[in-house]
Amino acid sequence: MIFEPSALLQLLKDAHEPLTKADIAKALNVKGNDRIGLKKMLKEAEKNGQIERVGSRYGLPNRLPSVAVVEITEIDIDGDVFATPVPWLDEQGTPPRIEMKPPRTGALAYGLNERVLAKVILVEEGLYTGEAIKRMSAPKNQIMGIMVATKNGFVLSPVDKKARDDYPVIRGEELDAVEGQIVVGEIQPDKNKSLRKAVRIVEIVGHADDPKAISLISIHEYGLRHVFPEAAIKETEGMKVPTLNKREDLRKIPLVTIDGADARDFDDAVFAEKDPHNKGGYHLIVAIADVSYYVRYDSALDREGYARGNSTYFPDRVVPMLPEAISNDLCSLRPKEDRAAMVMHLWIDGDGRLLRYKPTRALIRSAARLTYEQVQAAKDGNPDGMTDPLMDAVINPLYEVYGILDQARQKRGALDLDLPERKIIIDGNNDMVGVERRIRLDAHKLIEEFMVLTNVAAAKALEDKHAPCVYRIHDKPDADRFESVREFVEGFELDFPKGQVIKPAVLNGLLKQAKEKEGISHLISEVVLRAQSQAVYSQDNVGHFGLALTHYAHFTSPIRRYADLLVHRSMARAYGLGEGGLSKEEEVRLAEMADHISTTERTSMQAERASVDRFTASFLQSQLGAEFEGRISGVTKFAMFVTLTESGADGIIPMRSLKDDYYIHDEKSHALVGKRSGKIFRLGAPIRVRLVDADGMTGSTVLEVVGNQGADIPGYTPKPGAMRFKKDHGYGKKKSDRSGKKSQSWKKGGKKKKKTTPKHKRK
Repeated sequence: MIFEPSALLQLLKDAHEPLTKADIAKALNVKGNDRIGLKKMLKEAEKNGQIERVGSRYGLPNRLPSVAVVEITEIDIDGDVFATPVPWLDEQGTPPRIEMKPPRTGALAYGLNERVLAKVILVEEGLYTGEAIKRMSAPKNQIMGIMVATKNGFVLSPVDKKARDDYPVIRGEELDAVEGQIVVGEIQPDKNKSLRKAVRIVEIVGHADDPKAISLISIHEYGLRHVFPEAAIKETEGMKVPTLNKREDLRKIPLVTIDGADARDFDDAVFAEKDPHNKGGYHLIVAIADVSYYVRYDSALDREGYARGNSTYFPDRVVPMLPEAISNDLCSLRPKEDRAAMVMHLWIDGDGRLLRYKPTRALIRSAARLTYEQVQAAKDGNPDGMTDPLMDAVINPLYEVYGILDQARQKRGALDLDLPERKIIIDGNNDMVGVERRIRLDAHKLIEEFMVLTNVAAAKALEDKHAPCVYRIHDKPDADRFESVREFVEGFELDFPKGQVIKPAVLNGLLKQAKEKEGISHLISEVVLRAQSQAVYSQDNVGHFGLALTHYAHFTSPIRRYADLLVHRSMARAYGLGEGGLSKEEEVRLAEMADHISTTERTSMQAERASVDRFTASFLQSQLGAEFEGRISGVTKFAMFVTLTESGADGIIPMRSLKDDYYIHDEKSHALVGKRSGKIFRLGAPIRVRLVDADGMTGSTVLEVVGNQGADIPGYTPKPGAMRFKKDHGYGKKKSDRSGKKSQSWKKGGKKKKKTTPKHKRK
């Protein structure tokens, strides 16, 4: 059969997507030996540039493949969403326009600049429809860095401390970026594998000298959404505090907020009074900002809040889950102003047992905005003009309840880790000027205990109604991990018997022993913490191991955690508390939503940690060559990690810098053991180090050991771990004695061979 190339081109022009060879053969009625001619025609047309092949499919040049990565570039006033393919180079001409089909029911709406793997179908030249296959996070082909001028043009120096190479910037693709600016580069495909991959600049983030740069890097690095869509902002316009209507009127109850001095939003208020019906018991009221009244399911506000999952806290700023009109105004429980609240009434007995609870929606009016330090000073006998009138009716009852709840916590055996928190001090220029240890006052613990009890009641209240709940779960730790903990703590002569059931109370016994030995309490707490499971959100309740609780759900901060908002909505529906209840779509997707907000929480934690690393490295840049005291906080086969005592900065000592010996990583003992000397660098050891390098942009801090410190830990007897390790492997002996057993010979295939492999290298 004879057919013209024009028939092939017309077929591909009329097709809505690229076609396979079989599709083409069927459409042109090509059979038998004629397939050889079709194959030659396709090859020739491809060679001439008339068609192009993508995988096993053929289409016209500049036509999109049937599946492509697209970026959302426009959301019009009617809510229609348009995208363009990525990457798309200028020399390819005007990019085609892709109209995206709406996401499936209940799925998150598209956001500007979001990338999606989509199935695309041609409608007419230059116009396609797109249907999402998979939502994508930050593009893997993008990298953030600083523009550096060289004699051959610009290069992008990555801010990721793990990146080793710079990337040449393609001439003409600088996007007007100049030296010193922080930019995002898109790595371009390169057929010549011998050359370094080049980038084109797609975004200018800011300047490295900008005081806000450190947080901006983390925001972009982890793909955090820091700009609210116009639609979300618009929804907040005209919102007002609701009238009383069917709400409980608690405006005459002297509820107070107790927060940090620098807090900008106050989303919880508390009150306590003696229970006249229960001797020794109390009635507590915990009022939480009623976010679910304002943020309704599938609204623009809701979609953005869900996408963020939670607020993210940096030393110099907050990336909030919800716009300021919600978080800092309508849902901030300001004193002397009416505010809508979701309230939990709690009744406890004199032993701290939760007797009953009642969720309601209310209208409240906070009596005072207090700080932790202010309340603690008042309790310690130094009230000021604001706290003095509140002592008898408000502050003293709160502390009485705290005393009861604290005793109950100790009795049930909640995990009591000794892990000091540090706070970075930022000046008016957003520069780190120091670090201080966060002081834990009884006022802090008071609020924590009230919130924990409220979260317990929330989980139980929903369970009572067989209502959906997003639990905050912390599963039991893995037994094998705690066998490693047992082996480690034996060297400190701490009693941690083998084979016992691991409960928080058992671990508290170990931690109590550690506190009695100088210098190791933080170390043992850290080791116990590392052996724990990850706390996550889940539709299935397995309890909270760390708090020693069977029921626990986050309820107390819907301003900054989407999990709490879901719990509020479920509570509203289950108890008939009015508008804004949990929708059927949310109920069906609850497991998926719990996974999503667990992921956003981890992402925020990583971004926060990276930002702190950058602030501390920036702070140390002016102190190169200085010596510091610290403790070994991590040991791996390639490096040691050290936490500096004064600043809390974390630094790395690369293995290559330990030039006095060849060190082997003993994983069980958390130690590096010198092959010749037998010297041990072990987790928790005090160590003196010198600052070799600090880079505020990458957050990298490089140290080196000073003198011979780090090999010993006060009170440590390395009998079960490192000493046995040294003995088994022959370390510390003369070279001639380190080969293990004497050389042996045996017959194999009629030949004699000597077995001389050192014992530590045998499999």
